[in-house]
Order: sequence, then C-alpha cells, then structure tokens
Amino acid sequence: MASSKEYLNFILDQLSALAEISYRAMMGEYIVYYRGKIVGGIYDDRFMVKPVAAAKKPLPDSPYELPYEGAKEMLLVDYVDNRELLAGLLEAMYDELLAPKKRK
Repeated sequence: MASSKEYLNFILDQLSALAEISYRAMMGEYIVYYRGKIVGGIYDDRFMVKPVAAAKKPLPDSPYELPYEGAKEMLLVDYVDNRELLAGLLEAMYDELLAPKKRK
C-alpha cells in the first residue's frame, strides 16, 4: 500500500517548527530529510525514523518495523500528534545521521 499525500502533509505540518524539512517521493512512499540528511520516511502511512541511539532514547518502547520488504528495520514513531516531541527527536538525531553521499 502506498502512503497518502494527506498523511505526508500531516507529518510535514507537524514538523513545520523545524527549518529545512524536505521530502522526496520514492515508489509510492516518501523519504524525509532534515537539514539535508535522511531521518526516516513515511511508509504505508507510518512515520518511521532511523534507529540511531538518539532516537532510541526518547522512543524506548517503539517497535522496530520494516518499512518495506528487504529493508533494514526502522523505529515506528507512535506520537506523531506531539509537535514538540517530533521536533526534539529530529534535532537530537541530526548529529548521528550520515551526511548524504556526493553524486558523481
């Protein structure tokens, strides 16, 4: 099942306090970027983030789920209604995320 544009817009609105949030459509799903780094994505209308240490700490009970078959597990973000927690989560994760690879 592909993610809906409505859910994408909801998540983007929830993250609107942060500067430099962007996304890219990818095969019916959406990759979410914060300040140019991939933080996670929207898969089957679920917001998921990379399981870095800074994400695990505020999400100790969040389940690991597969965004799609063959992918690495990610953390499911259950509290998407809380703007402050979402913003804090992405800010905390930023330093642990890999810089994007340069294209040739």
